[in-house]
Amino acid sequence: MGAAPAPHAISQLGLMFKRQTIAGSLIGGIKSTQEMLELCSKHQIWPETETIKADKIDWAFEQLATSNKDAIRYVIDIQASIADGYVPKN
Repeated sequence: MGAAPAPHAISQLGLMFKRQTIAGSLIGGIKSTQEMLELCSKHQIWPETETIKADKIDWAFEQLATSNKDAIRYVIDIQASIADGYVPKN
């Protein structure tokens, strides 16, 4: 899994004759994602999360873009945000 750090040459004829393709995905696809979730569940591997209200979305994006050295993931509490009037009820 992973991306090549630099461009590389691939023989297209070999792929064409075997009817093969090369594809990429930033998340690895559904099967790989399911395998990863099952592995994490089995070994009790959980992400570090922080629950925020919708009024802190800009702050959370700033953290993710600049200083998220601890790899914290932010979860928006929609019910609390609605109760506080931060997001529309429709």
